[in-house]
This record gives sequence, structure tokens and C-alpha cells, in this order.
Amino acid sequence: MNMKMSREGLEDLEDLEDLEDLIDPDEDPNPFDHDPGVEPVSTPLWREFLWPTELARLLCSPVYRGEGVAHGHGEPVLVIPGFLANDLMMIPLRRWLGRIGYRPYHSDIAWNTDCPNRTALRLAQKIKVIHRKTGRRVILVGHSLGGMLAKSVLQHAPELVDRVITLGSPFRDHVRAHPAVTGVWDYLLGGQGKLIGRNLHASCGTGYCMCDFVRHMLQPEAREVPQFAIFSRNDGVVDWMSCAEEDPRANIEINEATHIGLIFHPRALQAIARRLAQGIETAN
Repeated sequence: MNMKMSREGLEDLEDLEDLEDLIDPDEDPNPFDHDPGVEPVSTPLWREFLWPTELARLLCSPVYRGEGVAHGHGEPVLVIPGFLANDLMMIPLRRWLGRIGYRPYHSDIAWNTDCPNRTALRLAQKIKVIHRKTGRRVILVGHSLGGMLAKSVLQHAPELVDRVITLGSPFRDHVRAHPAVTGVWDYLLGGQGKLIGRNLHASCGTGYCMCDFVRHMLQPEAREVPQFAIFSRNDGVVDWMSCAEEDPRANIEINEATHIGLIFHPRALQAIARRLAQGIETAN
């Protein structure tokens, strides 16, 4: 009997060794290797090298001097940068907003690479402070990831938000972006970017994470706050179709702009001015 059990044990051990041969000992299985919330797409990334020409056009444009666009009356506007960007990148836009009569605020984002849920919560606190100072609802203008953050802030504090304007923000369903961009995010999630992505964890910002930010993108609650989208079919970073509101009346296309150039292009700024000046009663 003991001999029989020993022989069966040896057979089981051989089966186990055969199974182990199929497993690469150097491979660390990651349950988040495939993100159902991100879909890599082939976008014309090379176009993004043209953004300095768009900035140059803007600085020479009468639009940047505030000509030919509607002006505001001191309404507070929080400007939120995109992924890998910061408030310095948004200086031309903020200066222009101030020039045409609005009161722009920076986001206090050094590098937009932190956990988006944490960032959205910090921004929600910031608009509470702005609201207390001004006594007015805050307009949110966000570029790329910044627009997605703006939409999450809206979900947190709809009573403090006047309207949301997104610029090239892939907030619809999946995030459809160029593999080079999703690769940078994967690099940060892998722990390689400890300085600028120190609060990230393996599932952060992916379809596996069910934090408020992801939930706000996948299942946003209806809010009685106008939401507008500005995007370009020539976007070299994200799929423009994921950047559009369901209601076509809420969308403005700037077809010749790049993804980065949406914060610099004269026509994009004209579109922002149009949405800023649009009355609440006609915006819904």
C-alpha cells in the first residue's frame, strides 16, 4: 500500500514539473496587463510636431489681442492642463482669458501624472475656494486629461460649476489614444516614474479601477450644467470621436488643429470665447 502511494506521488510530481516547464520563471504575471478601458489607436502623431507653428500664429493673431471675440465680465475660469503638462503650458491661454475679461486661475498641477482621482479631488477643493472668494460659479476649461478631470470635478461639485469646456479630451467610453501615449502611462504605472507618478498604483486610471474618476468617465450622472467639447479630426494623440459630446450642438470641430495646438490655435480660442459667452439659458 505504501509502495502504491509513493508511485502515485511520483507521478503527481512529474505532472507538476511538466506544468512548471510551461511557466517562464522570469515572467511576473500582471493582472492589469490588458486594460479594458484603454484602446490604442493609430493617430497621426507626427502632426504634433507642428504645434509651435500654431503658437506662433496665435501670438501674431488679432484674436490673441482680444479682437473679434466676445468679452467676459470677471467670471472665474479654472484652466486645467493635459497629461504630462503643467500650468506653464497653459500660460498663453490664461493670459488671453484675462485679456478678454475673465478671471483665470491656474490648477496648481506641477505635472499631470498623478492619480487622476486624487487630482480631481484637489481641483474640487480648489473650486470651492474660488467660489468662496468670488461668490460665483466656476467655469472649467480642460485640455486632454484636464478635460476629463473637469468632468470628474463636475460630478463632485455640480453646484459650484458654471460650465465645462473640454479641448481634445477622450472622455467617451474607452480612452482611444496613440500607443506612445498609453505606453508612457504604463511606464508610470510600472513604478519607473517615482518622482512624477509617486501616487499611482497598478490599476490607477485603468478600466480595472473603480475609483470616482473612472466611474465618472464610464457612468457619469446627468448634471444640469452645460458641457461643451472642442476637438480636431487631425488630432495626433487621441481619437477625435472619443472627444465629442453626444449632442452635436455641444461640439465644435477645429479640423486643422493638432492635439497640443488646441490650446494655441486661434480658431480654438474663438470657439472657447463663443462657449464662454453663451448664456446658460441657451447652453442647455
